[in-house]
Amino acid sequence: MNETTSLPPLQRLKRLLELILIAACLLGFASMLVGIGHLLATGNHPATRDVISYWAAGQQVAAHANPYDADAVLQLERAAGFSTNSPVLIMRNPPYALPLVLPLGAFPLTAASLLWSLLLIASLTLSVHLFWIASGRPAGKLRLLGYAFAPALACVMTGQTAIFALLGLVLFLLLQRKHGFAAGLSLWLCLLKPHLFLPFAAVLLLWIIVSRRYSVLIGAVVALAASSAFALWLDPSAWSHYIQLLRSPGVQAEFIPSLGHGLRAIYPRAAWLQYLPTAVGCCWAVWFYVHRRKTWDWIEDGALLILVSLTVSPYVWITDHAIVLPALLVGVRRTTTRMQIIVLGLACLAIEVAQFKGASMHSAVFMFAPLFWLGWYFYVSRRRAPSAGTAPSPAMAAIAA
Repeated sequence: MNETTSLPPLQRLKRLLELILIAACLLGFASMLVGIGHLLATGNHPATRDVISYWAAGQQVAAHANPYDADAVLQLERAAGFSTNSPVLIMRNPPYALPLVLPLGAFPLTAASLLWSLLLIASLTLSVHLFWIASGRPAGKLRLLGYAFAPALACVMTGQTAIFALLGLVLFLLLQRKHGFAAGLSLWLCLLKPHLFLPFAAVLLLWIIVSRRYSVLIGAVVALAASSAFALWLDPSAWSHYIQLLRSPGVQAEFIPSLGHGLRAIYPRAAWLQYLPTAVGCCWAVWFYVHRRKTWDWIEDGALLILVSLTVSPYVWITDHAIVLPALLVGVRRTTTRMQIIVLGLACLAIEVAQFKGASMHSAVFMFAPLFWLGWYFYVSRRRAPSAGTAPSPAMAAIAA
């Protein structure tokens, strides 16, 4: 008699449910990988992905033209095969991100899209590996779950820049202890999407002052100043063009699946409601750091900080959720049962299914995902909260074996 049949009926049912959930998660992950492989093998379908906005911006700045000009960008996208029924896609990253997209303007769209996708895949792979090193190289292979994180894969599929922000965050976590200036330089990648890191930034500034790690601040300022100067050389009016884009009616009226935007949707005239969660989150972050400043650890304490930062961000898409991957990997180390990990995998599967079913980036269903990541992290941390570098739990060891 094997081990499964010797178990009580309730235990057998639980084991069967676990196997079904594992199979479903693996199937969803495999389907996403097939989708990414199909994109790479068939020329990336760049005209149907957000990467076309970065390519168009690269084309514009290469000619020292306005990269935020909707009419000019639309002409480039139409000429490249973008659907005539689709609205124009404009890069919304701040002007200091223009040096990043400039090289794309030197290539045809298909080649630029392939290069962009390979950079995103390399950044995701490097992020997971470097975070494993920053965490003290814990035993087991659970870090491999990072490659299956649905928002990160969705980011690769769409060609969004949140993966670069993830890499910047991981580099900071790895370098901040011994290489302050380099850690500050890496924060430039996080600044590609600054709205995702506002409570994080509040604590970072306090930490720099309290611990006198001014080299981190100097590194960040140098990177930002250099990229801004280059961007202004490419387009002297870049900032005015960018502000004009943000104030355009299309951007203002757009529904964004964030907690703040959900509040604003209830009372459209009260625009300040969109930023209320961010203000509360920043106040909480300062309190959180003050109470933990003597034992502050950017890996362990920073995990919760990143999750809260995403949750209260005024602008967030499902692809932006990639930045919480390090926090969730910290949570995975704290799990005590296979079911806790399977629940996380099931949430990723739900996101993958929603995307395959045609859910758009504007879908309100994605508004609740940050709350789920935060709630899951709280739950596993309440059950068990080991320090960084500790041995994995028996459940984790069994899964990683």
